[in-house]
Amino acid sequence: MKRPSKHASAGAQRADRNLRFGWWSLLVFLCVGAVLEALHGFKIGWYVDVGNETRRLMFTLAHAHGTLLALVNVAAGLMVRTVERFTLRPSVSFALIWAAILLPAGFFLGGIVIYDGDPGLGVWLVPIGALLLFYGVARVAIDLSKLK
Repeated sequence: MKRPSKHASAGAQRADRNLRFGWWSLLVFLCVGAVLEALHGFKIGWYVDVGNETRRLMFTLAHAHGTLLALVNVAAGLMVRTVERFTLRPSVSFALIWAAILLPAGFFLGGIVIYDGDPGLGVWLVPIGALLLFYGVARVAIDLSKLK
């Protein structure tokens, strides 16, 4: 990937940021998946015991959402390069990156400490991340629909 020059547009720089963030977060969440597989494979009680179903679910949701949202960021960055006249708004770039941080973080933190089968307080980050994701996706859809 070429480094953006001083003359590169701000939209292209945002797209590059989403691309870099997407690929690095994909690597992180693939590693998280490998750790979860190891916890399961070695039958670590903190993860696989029957009383820890909520923890297992929260960690699985963190891994799945993190991986998916990494790919969403990659797709958003690539769209700027492939769809003529499409630019990534600053608010959309911000929303997609922070959705990819807050959604999985909320699931993960909610699974660290569980209360009688309920996730921990960290799960409150999930709706914030979801709202950012909805905004980012809706704004991209609207902006693409306006292109002629």
